Amino acid sequence: MDSSVGNKVVLKSYLLNINGNQTRVVCKADDTLLTVIRNHLKLTGTKRGCECGQCGVCNVIVNGKVMRACIVRMKSIPEHADIMTVEGLGTPDHLHAIQWAFIANNAIQCGFCTPGFVMAAKGLLDTNLNPTREDVRDWLQKHWCACRCTGYKQIVNAVMDAAAVLRGEKEREDFGRALKPGELIWGTNYPRPSDKFKVTGTWDFGDDAGMKLPPNTLYAALVHVDVNHAEILSLDIKEAERMPGVVKVVTADDIYAFGGTNKLFGAQHPSVISGNGWERPILCDKKIFMWGDVTAVVCAESYEQAEAAALKVRVELKELPALMDVEDALAPDAPSIHEGVSNVYLERRVRKGKDAAEVLDSLPHVVEDVFYLQRQPHLTLENDVGFGYWDEDGNLTIQSKHISIYRAASFLARGIGIPSSKIRIIQNHTGASFGYKLGLTCEGYIAAAVIATGRPVFCRYDTKHHVTYTPKRAPFLMKVALGADEEGRIRAIDHKSWVDHGPYSEFAPGLVVKLCHYMGALYGVENVNGVGYAVYTNQKWNTAFRAWGAPQVHIAQEIAVDMLAEKVGMDPLEFRYLNAIRPGGTFPHGHAPDVYPLPKMVEILRPRYQEALKRAKEESTETLRKGVGVAFGVYNSNVDGGDTANCDVELMPDGGVMIYNTWEDHGQGADIGTLGTAHRALVPLGLQPDRIRLFLNDTYRCPNSGPAAASRCQVMVGQAIIDGCNKLMDAMRRPDGTFRTYDEMVGEGLPVIYHGTYECVTRNVDGEIVPVKGIDENGQGMPYACYMYGLFMAEVDVDVTTGKTWVSKMTLIDDVGVINNYGVVDGQMYGGLAQGIGLALYEDFEDPARYNNLVTCGFPYIKSITDDMELIHMETPREFGPWGASGAGELPLTAPHPAIINAIYNAVGVRVKRLPAKPEKIKALLREKQQ
Repeated sequence: MDSSVGNKVVLKSYLLNINGNQTRVVCKADDTLLTVIRNHLKLTGTKRGCECGQCGVCNVIVNGKVMRACIVRMKSIPEHADIMTVEGLGTPDHLHAIQWAFIANNAIQCGFCTPGFVMAAKGLLDTNLNPTREDVRDWLQKHWCACRCTGYKQIVNAVMDAAAVLRGEKEREDFGRALKPGELIWGTNYPRPSDKFKVTGTWDFGDDAGMKLPPNTLYAALVHVDVNHAEILSLDIKEAERMPGVVKVVTADDIYAFGGTNKLFGAQHPSVISGNGWERPILCDKKIFMWGDVTAVVCAESYEQAEAAALKVRVELKELPALMDVEDALAPDAPSIHEGVSNVYLERRVRKGKDAAEVLDSLPHVVEDVFYLQRQPHLTLENDVGFGYWDEDGNLTIQSKHISIYRAASFLARGIGIPSSKIRIIQNHTGASFGYKLGLTCEGYIAAAVIATGRPVFCRYDTKHHVTYTPKRAPFLMKVALGADEEGRIRAIDHKSWVDHGPYSEFAPGLVVKLCHYMGALYGVENVNGVGYAVYTNQKWNTAFRAWGAPQVHIAQEIAVDMLAEKVGMDPLEFRYLNAIRPGGTFPHGHAPDVYPLPKMVEILRPRYQEALKRAKEESTETLRKGVGVAFGVYNSNVDGGDTANCDVELMPDGGVMIYNTWEDHGQGADIGTLGTAHRALVPLGLQPDRIRLFLNDTYRCPNSGPAAASRCQVMVGQAIIDGCNKLMDAMRRPDGTFRTYDEMVGEGLPVIYHGTYECVTRNVDGEIVPVKGIDENGQGMPYACYMYGLFMAEVDVDVTTGKTWVSKMTLIDDVGVINNYGVVDGQMYGGLAQGIGLALYEDFEDPARYNNLVTCGFPYIKSITDDMELIHMETPREFGPWGASGAGELPLTAPHPAIINAIYNAVGVRVKRLPAKPEKIKALLREKQQ
């Protein structure tokens, strides 16, 4: 039915049964069920994700059937329909068996997709209480249930356990009573404090919080320009300003008028690059540098009015030649993307030992080849979202998904003309990031709109804009030469790489040095020459992505190692065992690792590897070939060079303790990381976990703990938490060793809040404890104190008739130090392995005109990810980690993809050196091999 006739708006009245309550809804017949559930009924447990049926976060049950509410129109909903949302299933204090099982199996990370999975599981178990694991996987695939965090295995575990509970075969454990007095939650599977809210849909994410803003809130729509490179000739906003509900169309002129430079700055100092580090405009007024650059922000009284008016902004352009990869940008006749600055704007070198090129010339076994890792999209299911306002102290306040909130304030300040001390950043509950929110996305537009209008402003990207505009993993083009002596020992590596960082340099220096840190690292290569270049292109701008820089380095290194093993005549695993770094060896930057676990990892894997090879040989057929591949992986657990974290610890009137920090949470478990660390630190006080409260991620209330990046927080923030807890207990301690109460502390005039801090330290060559320091012009230094290590094994099936590859099993032996929470670490490992499978086989982002949703970007759904993932934890204690811990989250995406590529070679004898290994690419290589 048409929603309007003449000047009349035609509505329809529905009488529905919502979560067992008879409810009358008045809406347009063409409204989606999602709009009615969220906007009309304010049931925000049903999440707004892709809005095109590709993610399943909006799954509800209608008359017994699971439906994606975003693609169901109200005109198709019958009168008196029974509609169940996650709010009708259980509450935080009265969980349904499915919700309990999700918590018990650690099947929750960021939690954004969780209500959709829970409702899909309810639909399955209502019809089949005895599903197999494959039944569960088929059902979740059928209902488009997408998760970017978990790797799916723990979700399937949860559904199976829920079925057992509902059949009466399994008892539900009471999480609150599982811990006996005096027991630690450190080293257990204790649930995250947020789990019970996430699983019941009561954990408000950015869009949910935005729906609860005051009535005078404005809605922002961004005017994106969908060309790759152009000169802006004119910008006409007059028609947009006349549109209904429009309050203001903000342009660069407004930012200049209130004293801003209209430029954003990233994490690196401009002295390290040939430009000045301020290339990225908030609002473009002279040039478009990449697809999706923004020229204006339309602020209106409603979201729909803002979006409609944005279409009326006229941008006159003169298109310019677009440089879409490093080869284009390096061409002799290539124009400069930024006037007066070379497209190759940064160089980083590493030199260790003798000249590697000369050593290679003397070696009997040398391989040399070129490798490419693609531009990987983050593909978070929660789109970019945030809002801003002036707080009661005159601070410009931005609430968003940012995962380095103190840095965000400093990145914004000059661009918007406000001192960073007057910018308050609060992290909203975040539906994943995987690193993209180290950069500024919506924050600059929100800030400009709040300043220009004086009113609160809400901004939400739709999926197309989220996918096409937010930054990506930077592609590397790498040329690597690797050589071994007669005994098969690797003696030299020479490498040269080009980093396509898009048109903006802000994180490039920190990324390029990863080549200096890690190329050849796990083999303790004595002679290393390397150079990396950062290159401007008109492709998508780039930022951090899980294991930042490591997937690029490892794809080249680990394929080259396999190639060299073959040339030497050794098995790939045994070749790694021979060459694995051991005590006395150093990384390319000249500093020693914190531990040397790799030989032991090989010993643990060896029987599994031999069995996998045997299985592959026996089960291969003429058309389906099976193979096995391995790869080493490594990553750091602190920020390169100097790193510091802070934390405040406060004794509360009831004798409990409040922890204040900015361990930003984007799904990796900052809440349980903080709680587990603090609970162990405060053992002398005898506090139960519920007596330790968390106040996180507000620059106005919490000290600077640094970014939630580089898997640094368990180490850095963990040590600061311990320091703060120790200081509080020292102040509370009476001469007889007992502790003062809150009232006694106040009565004696003693402070009740104490500041903890930690500066990252390591040992130098003389064994002295010294602060870490960055690398010099030769790539030498002591950049890190703690690392995490892994040995990956992939088993694959390759259909030689189509080139299609399926990963049948992944095995990961990890060493992330002593583990705080096993459920969280397992979840990080499974999720990272799943992302590695996607990186190896499916995911890409080359043409922003085409790669604009989850499906076209190659999102890996549950049936694309193996259910057979085996984890083995080694837990070697780290000297400088809290109680021996290191980081964890980056490790699983360092090197699963080269293990998969090596397994493909083992199966069918072709090497994919330019990812992803899509079927057509493998098929072409097979044809080439046959010729």
